[in-house]
Amino acid sequence: MLVITRREGEEVVIGDPSAPLGVVRIASIKGDRVRVAFEFPRTIEVHRREVADQIIAGEENEQSVVGKIRPAAGEGG
Repeated sequence: MLVITRREGEEVVIGDPSAPLGVVRIASIKGDRVRVAFEFPRTIEVHRREVADQIIAGEENEQSVVGKIRPAAGEGG
């Protein structure tokens, strides 16, 4: 696991810097709360851990996960 320190407004580039896969930005820090912004193509799934765990459990139990995100209008999927 890579652990880095970033200040509010700073970014982390994911993938090739000349053609990044995505960018993670520290949007704001208030007390013990950090807001993180993710800029990735909609074709790349980004989930909170608890949602990812629900998806995995749903696949194992063949149950649907409430609150699935659908592609934006005009995008495939």
